[in-house]
Amino acid sequence: MAKVELLIHLAVTVTCLTISCHSLSVQPEQIHLSYGDDATKMAVTWSTPDPTNDSFVEYGINGFSQVVMGRMIKFVDGGTGAVVRYIHKAVMTALKPGAKYVYHCGSPQYGWSEVFYFTNRLEDANWSPRIALFGDMGNINAQSLPRLQKDAEMGMYDAILHVGDFAYDMDSDNGSIGDQFMKQVQPIASILPYMTCPGNHEERYNFSHYKNRFMMPGDEDGHSMFYSFDLGPVHFISVSTEFYFYVQYGILQLFRQYEWLKSDLAAANKNRDKRPWIITFGHRPMYCSNNDHDDCTRYESLVRVGIPFIEIGGLEKIFYENGVDVMFWAHEHSYERLYPVFNRKVYNGSITDPYLNPKAPVHIITGSAGCQENHDGFIPDPRPWSAFRSDDYGYTRMTVINATHLYLEQVSDDKGGQIIDKMMLVKERHGSYS
Repeated sequence: MAKVELLIHLAVTVTCLTISCHSLSVQPEQIHLSYGDDATKMAVTWSTPDPTNDSFVEYGINGFSQVVMGRMIKFVDGGTGAVVRYIHKAVMTALKPGAKYVYHCGSPQYGWSEVFYFTNRLEDANWSPRIALFGDMGNINAQSLPRLQKDAEMGMYDAILHVGDFAYDMDSDNGSIGDQFMKQVQPIASILPYMTCPGNHEERYNFSHYKNRFMMPGDEDGHSMFYSFDLGPVHFISVSTEFYFYVQYGILQLFRQYEWLKSDLAAANKNRDKRPWIITFGHRPMYCSNNDHDDCTRYESLVRVGIPFIEIGGLEKIFYENGVDVMFWAHEHSYERLYPVFNRKVYNGSITDPYLNPKAPVHIITGSAGCQENHDGFIPDPRPWSAFRSDDYGYTRMTVINATHLYLEQVSDDKGGQIIDKMMLVKERHGSYS
């Protein structure tokens, strides 16, 4: 037994002399993966109702040849019940690019989870990652979840992007709704990296459930709620749109995110020979043609242009100047594909093909995975920048084919998995539009 395992084993044995280990509820649950800060790492997060004092992940290509010790966080829900749950976080290291791994989490003293498998990402930029994207999925009316699970088990994706709003809501019933949701998504999140950004439904107690339940690359403690990662020929950037709306938690976070964005985008642009695509995702969109009076329906969206009287702008200008190719959003319980747009003006690539070398970023709203709030309707006449819209339940699939071609399609759960929209984006040159 390794020295560190022996010390932990002894500590747990002493604890069990005074507390009956068999009376504790310590079975690992709510298991989900996320990318580490490079291609040799994969993070694992799980929960136990009671403390275990040790958090291990055993993993390997052929059996459990490697072990890593994580950390346990005592998380107290902010509700009236002050319910305590224990969240465990660990990072598997020394992973081989493209290799298939087996793993389980828990401890030798308290027991292990079931066995799961995942395929590690390739470090090479010359491969074609396949991703499922959606937002606004609750544990009630999660229409897209069965088909997403089937897709994931068939090996259709390399990663999942959940673009904000989980469970509806994670804090409800003293956090038990969040527990139920994380158990629901475990079949897909335990075999694929489940990458996230915060939405407005995570706001309670200063986003405490979001910050504690997820572990994203470069933001392992959850305090920032923004981060980036590389996948194939893509540099992905996850932002929090909620800083524009919940300034009571500190306007400093908005400034920190904006300064970080400038630095991250500058570095990504210098690396475009290797990773030409820059793709962002954040919860609340800049544009939409819905009829619910949300921020995106306004002439000057806060996300787009920023908060008045504060000397910091919104996201549209900085994304345009840095040549962001695609922006994914949710929040609206619908799907909408936009023509290339900047400052409310359409900048199509050509008369015959708007997505051939477009002169502005492409926006996709994918918030129709299903929740108890049902659909959001549309205004009767779409705006000039609205190319396609649907209030069918569903989700988006994306394949980044190579350095110049990116394919998107929208799956309708209402129509039995039918593809109701698709787009091929061709960028023969990546970079600033200005």
